[in-house]
Amino acid sequence: MLSHCTLCPRKCGVNRMEGETGYCGCDAMFRVSSVCIHKGEEEVISGSKGICNVFFPHCNLQCMYCQNCDISENSDGNLPGPSDYNELVSRICSVLDTTENIVGFVSPSHCIPQMCAIIRGIKATGRNPVFVYNTNAYDNVESLRGLEGLIDVYLPDFKYMDAKLAMAYSDAPDYPSVAIEAIREMLRQKGTGLIVDQNGLAASGIILRHLVLPGAVDQSITVLQTIASEFSVKLHISLMSQYYPTSRVENHPQLNRSISHSEYENLVEIMQELGFYRGWLQELDSTTVYRPDFSNEKPFGD
Repeated sequence: MLSHCTLCPRKCGVNRMEGETGYCGCDAMFRVSSVCIHKGEEEVISGSKGICNVFFPHCNLQCMYCQNCDISENSDGNLPGPSDYNELVSRICSVLDTTENIVGFVSPSHCIPQMCAIIRGIKATGRNPVFVYNTNAYDNVESLRGLEGLIDVYLPDFKYMDAKLAMAYSDAPDYPSVAIEAIREMLRQKGTGLIVDQNGLAASGIILRHLVLPGAVDQSITVLQTIASEFSVKLHISLMSQYYPTSRVENHPQLNRSISHSEYENLVEIMQELGFYRGWLQELDSTTVYRPDFSNEKPFGD
């Protein structure tokens, strides 16, 4: 898979096994930016103890407003050194044992073989946690098919239905069509329901996220309408208000502010009108809560 890399929709075709790098700038090594507890996710995957999140470096999208830009930007300067596989698995297991027995892989689309190897390593220890695939939904259907039976919960973001906006903000004009097909494949594997265990924690299914961007309410409405028409209003939707401008967009004419109360409330009303009845909303003060600092061992605090 890595000797002629077509893991993600970029399909660069480089030989990562020989150290070549394509759009994402990652080779075939085990490189992880952070392994940490995160208690700020949806309650069904974080519970009271939190989820063990494994953050891969770089990304196959380059969203100019990315809240994880410290590790997601495709530059050599923030690519961590390679990790010893056994030590990495051991570190993940050590964190996992203090959480709700759930492992989340964040931005894994360009590191699927490494992720699968990590999953096998965790299972080899006798542990059987829930595995969450936390993705921007810029995924190849072929790659997702290879994850059937391995991933328990899909956690895709559905960012845009406007190709021009997807190009301007994320360098991916084909994002709308790619994301629709990717999410459709996730639904084929999991259906529209979300199975929870006796403790109310997710065991299998899909949660669809949408991050509301300032000045883009019409775009968000189109996304919600598309979810309703292309997929189902039975889906669990997480409508996220946590956007905040990083230093990279502090002078951008649209992205230089948080979203307003009226923008978010408008979308909540639209959700209800469309018939969505499962999922989560966020408080507007969430903009001050979810600000990771990946220079710390615990990027999200305690």
